[in-house]
Amino acid sequence: MNADEQQPKRSTPINVGVIEDHPLYRDAVARVLTEAPDIELGAVADSVARFAVQEQPPGSVVVLDLKLRGVQDAAAVLEVGQMGHKVLVVSAHAEQPEVLGAMQAGAKGFLSKDVDGDELLRAIRTIAEDNAYVSPTLAGMIIQDSEDRHAGPKIVLSEREKQVLRLVAAGERDVDVAEILNISVRTVRSYLDRIRDKTGERRRAGFVRVAIREGLLR
Repeated sequence: MNADEQQPKRSTPINVGVIEDHPLYRDAVARVLTEAPDIELGAVADSVARFAVQEQPPGSVVVLDLKLRGVQDAAAVLEVGQMGHKVLVVSAHAEQPEVLGAMQAGAKGFLSKDVDGDELLRAIRTIAEDNAYVSPTLAGMIIQDSEDRHAGPKIVLSEREKQVLRLVAAGERDVDVAEILNISVRTVRSYLDRIRDKTGERRRAGFVRVAIREGLLR
């Protein structure tokens, strides 16, 4: 990679972790990072849970896939961010719901998996300097969403709907929400139907996005 060989060396290498459940892609990313002179490869895992038990310095950049076993999508971004890391999502799923959900959950950057090694390294270096990195196409999605939200009506949720939404967005299953709130699973699903009607969101990634937007998750 000629472009990367010309990069000036930092006084301190950028520590980068990887969470990716596809073995071949995980190995390819790790190889690109190992070959970069200004990057130090940190923890590599196939899930957020396995990453969490490894030693990874706070403030690291973490390359994160969205579709993982266990915690995934925007909830995975939120959890890794709460560990004190800067999240760069690299996913084969780069449609508007995934991009917006990840960015609103705190991701510092988003790339699709068809990027080459040079762009991956460029994004990592940008994020390490506390800047955001999003391709022009994906940036357009974010701008359009912002315009749509400012133009659209305000969502009004009851206190119980907010409680259910907060728990679901945090990754709890319907049965867990029922137990925590001491209500039936059928009642939980009834609340979820109301939330879907009010927000227009049908998937859990969308619920996370709404919860963050409404200030229900930090």
